[in-house]
Amino acid sequence: MTEPLRLGIAGLGTVGTGVIKIIRRQAALLEARTGRTVQISAVSARDASKDRGVPLGDYAWETDPVALATRDDVDVFVELMGGHEGAAKDATEAALAAGKDVVTANKALLAIHGQALAEQAEAAGRVIRFEAAVAGGIPVIKSLTEGLAGNDVTRVMGVMNGTCNYILTQMEATGQGYNALFEECDRLGYLEADPNLDVGGIDAGHKLALLASIAFGTKPAFDNVQLEGIQRISLDDIRHAADMGYRIKLLGVAQRTARGLEQRMSPCLVPANSPLGQLEGGTNMVVIEGDAVEQIVLRGPGAGEGPTASAVMGDICDIARGFRIATFGQPATSLEEAAPAQTSLPAPHYLRMSLQDKPGALAKVAAALGNAGVSIDRMRQYGHSEPTAPVLIVTHKCTSQILQTALEDLAKTGVVEGEPVALRIEEL
Repeated sequence: MTEPLRLGIAGLGTVGTGVIKIIRRQAALLEARTGRTVQISAVSARDASKDRGVPLGDYAWETDPVALATRDDVDVFVELMGGHEGAAKDATEAALAAGKDVVTANKALLAIHGQALAEQAEAAGRVIRFEAAVAGGIPVIKSLTEGLAGNDVTRVMGVMNGTCNYILTQMEATGQGYNALFEECDRLGYLEADPNLDVGGIDAGHKLALLASIAFGTKPAFDNVQLEGIQRISLDDIRHAADMGYRIKLLGVAQRTARGLEQRMSPCLVPANSPLGQLEGGTNMVVIEGDAVEQIVLRGPGAGEGPTASAVMGDICDIARGFRIATFGQPATSLEEAAPAQTSLPAPHYLRMSLQDKPGALAKVAAALGNAGVSIDRMRQYGHSEPTAPVLIVTHKCTSQILQTALEDLAKTGVVEGEPVALRIEEL
């Protein structure tokens, strides 16, 4: 008879308790689909006395996650604690050293230490699975490593932080500003303990680094991801973008170019009628483009107990079936260094600025842009009652480096008040 697959679960927050619920509720289904029983041997969390809404009396309790990771009655260490240092890293390393497989939802750990952990796992003949670390319930890791394995991937992009997408779409739907919606997300518990992980693009940047590694066969390189959050996006930007047929999204894009590997997580304008433009609320979406498949769109819940626990269980079931694959889709020792792109691919850009309302101001702006090599596609000036006039410009394609030079030249014209807002327009 096939031996059961025995789990040790570290971290009993939303996701950890969700995993326990699925195992208890779907025991017969899991056995039918994997050919063996899936059972929990032991668990670990900071507070053993807390009521988590799920029975825990059947499982041994370890106060130290490292001790849990090295127990003789644990085959798979399920790491759901979070954090890229400390207990999560120590316990994961200990599990691999003890000959355990690892399933994790920890994007920060893998984005920063993934190469070393993958090499350790593969040297020991173990696997690390992390579907739940990227885009919640969307099976994007499995899609890249398995379903699209025959493709030369050209671009991966997506909306991978539901909190940011909720804020941006609610700004448009309700007319509330960023600050009001940030406070609402805080009250609703949508934000990380450090909110900058969400609104600063860091959380989504971790996810992008992992997708780029799989898509392009490179070592995870979070330090090479260009990050910009949504804090500067105003209600005016949301409305003006809509006026021109666009919506603003915190968009991650990874693509290999002749200039190197481009990885950026930043607010961008996307066509309002595109799949990304139509994405509402806290939903995530990942778009993958390959030479054979052309373009596929994966859409679904990016967080929450059920979706994320579902992704964890998918990895556990694969291990139960005996399916084993290298952490990032190919042997870790074969992954290349990710040479960062020195310049971005050219793209049109949206500019919003406040001009002094005096003769010749627009001419000076056009001259500054033209001298830097930025050509104007469209320009729009809105009615105003202030000494300054709001002006919108959509440029023709240019690199972000050329645009930065143009913005520096604009500051020298003496007619631009404050700092212009510049957002890339991503073509889909």
